[in-house]
Amino acid sequence: MFTGIVEEAGVVEKITPTKKSISLIVRAGALARGVKLGASVAVNGCCLTVVKISARGTFKSLHFDVLQESWTRTNLQFAKPGSLVNLERPLRADGELGGHFVTGHVDGVGKIVRWEKSGADHVLEIAAPPDVLRYIVFKGSIAVDGISLTVAGVSKKSFRLWIIPHTFEVTTLRERKIGDAVNLEADLLGKYVERFLAARTR
Repeated sequence: MFTGIVEEAGVVEKITPTKKSISLIVRAGALARGVKLGASVAVNGCCLTVVKISARGTFKSLHFDVLQESWTRTNLQFAKPGSLVNLERPLRADGELGGHFVTGHVDGVGKIVRWEKSGADHVLEIAAPPDVLRYIVFKGSIAVDGISLTVAGVSKKSFRLWIIPHTFEVTTLRERKIGDAVNLEADLLGKYVERFLAARTR
């Protein structure tokens, strides 16, 4: 379980397809000091397991084996060496819940259709698949590439967000542009409510 409070943006070092999966190596900074072999890390909002840790100077590289299913259903498929990826360690039982509950299970991929500066902030609009958009509500929470954000508006095919300078600077949003794909995870609470209501009408 994660919170959507991104700790840092790591850098993709290497991507190597294998027979059963894709080997992904990400260079991390301070976050890597608290990561152990077998730990879970959210990479662009996708929960992955650390299978190896290697050191190079003051940085450490985290190695992941990404299943083909996860690769093709997330925007990791568009990553290349040098790309930034959002990184977050799991929520500790005694940790602070600064965002919202994020499972690290991506629901779908959205597409940036508007991305512009407005004063000190930025306006971000994302076209989302219908099966994800159904759970997105005004003032509700949404994880975009693993970032916990508050929905500022919803239309028939997209939703809008306001991005403050801090979020822009410490996440991968600073290199995003119109047309880019982003991972989306809708609020878990909405999914449970829908499930419970459906069971009552059977």
